[in-house]
Amino acid sequence: MDAQSPDLSPHSPPKEANGASLGASGWREERGTPSLADMFASVQMPKGGSFWRKLLAFLGPGYLVAVGYMDPGNWATSLAGGSKFGYALLTVALLSNVMAIILQSLCTRLGVGAGRDLAQACRDSFPRWVSLPLWVSAEVAITATDLAEVIGTAIGLNLLFHIPLELGVIITAADVFLILALQAFGFRWIEAFVVAMLGVIAACFAAQIAMADPDWGAVLRGFAPTSEIIANREMLYLALGILGATVMPHNLYLHSGLVQTRGYGDGTEDKREAIKLATIDSSIALCLALTINASILILAAATFHRAGRTDVAELDQAHAFLSPLLGSTLAPTLFAIALLCCGLNSTITATLSGQIVMEGFLNLRIAPWLRRLVTRMIAIVPAVVVTLSAGEKGTGQLLILSQVVLSLQLPFAVVPLVMFTASRPKMGPFVAPRWLTVLATLTAVLIIALNAKLVWDYVMG
Repeated sequence: MDAQSPDLSPHSPPKEANGASLGASGWREERGTPSLADMFASVQMPKGGSFWRKLLAFLGPGYLVAVGYMDPGNWATSLAGGSKFGYALLTVALLSNVMAIILQSLCTRLGVGAGRDLAQACRDSFPRWVSLPLWVSAEVAITATDLAEVIGTAIGLNLLFHIPLELGVIITAADVFLILALQAFGFRWIEAFVVAMLGVIAACFAAQIAMADPDWGAVLRGFAPTSEIIANREMLYLALGILGATVMPHNLYLHSGLVQTRGYGDGTEDKREAIKLATIDSSIALCLALTINASILILAAATFHRAGRTDVAELDQAHAFLSPLLGSTLAPTLFAIALLCCGLNSTITATLSGQIVMEGFLNLRIAPWLRRLVTRMIAIVPAVVVTLSAGEKGTGQLLILSQVVLSLQLPFAVVPLVMFTASRPKMGPFVAPRWLTVLATLTAVLIIALNAKLVWDYVMG
């Protein structure tokens, strides 16, 4: 759609937040049509309803965002941390979740308050020589995310159905039909599918933890900070891995777009309420993500660490060891089911974030199935080559490489987000409070520094 198309949004920003010139308001006059236009404001908020009815209408986008916090990269770091150091790194998982809640709250503020997703905000603030490289960076991050999903789904298919990894990688291309089917029914169906898969994942880990019978006193102590994390270099490295794999660049674009699927009013108070409800939604969903990530670490601590297997980091290793350690053939099956559900969920969020990035930066709209196939084909090619040449070990290394690529792209999403939401000319009455900006800045600096260290360690071997 042309960049001059009028904004038909039922909750477009007020004049002062969408002014006539970049110098006067912080935004350019031309906004174009919203990303995900066919889903824009498709879920109406009840007028005059109770707080709980309104919150129920807002629940959904946060769960799609939470999927990005439990991808195969997170699984690998949690497995390694739990098997090596028991419950000690649970405090790091908790800290990671707090940082995620802070940054995602800024996404809701940008999407609702400014009426723009992060990609549109970059296009409307920066000159093309800046916004186009940011677009390329976002596309690279989405491709790296998709690569991790391809590998995770293929491993899940291999563990459950003994499908060879190289064939499983190719089968993942068919998930585009799942996306198309869900989009045809409406955005609420997409949210319902994601929530259902998250429920299956949570149930699988709940059953496995019940079998493992962890030391709950040690679990609670694991959430308390300890100086040992700093003193022990190996523990510090794994802690950095858990923190560094927390925030995914595509999640920031995704969330700032998804909150606009809700139909709220044009008034300042309507938008303030929408920001509040959307923040509650994402915070609840991220607490669920913390529960699942902590469950992976607790499972590894209660099985592998307790049995003296302190070097478990690969997904297929964990699957193979669960049955003899728990004395049940059901445990590894549940692990594989959870992994497969995680891959399917991530497929949906990668597709939506890809649409938001392309439409937001370029104001270019192509068919979702074509966008999905192009992204998936780019991810499948290296995955097929590696699985054919190096097998399972190669997929593990490729998974690590995808996380390093994401680390490199992270500053190009986090820094603009903090800049925009801290700007009163851009945000008007919805500018982030100073205390939130300070926390977000510290969070961004910490995450970027940790990711830089991970990249340095990777380059140095």
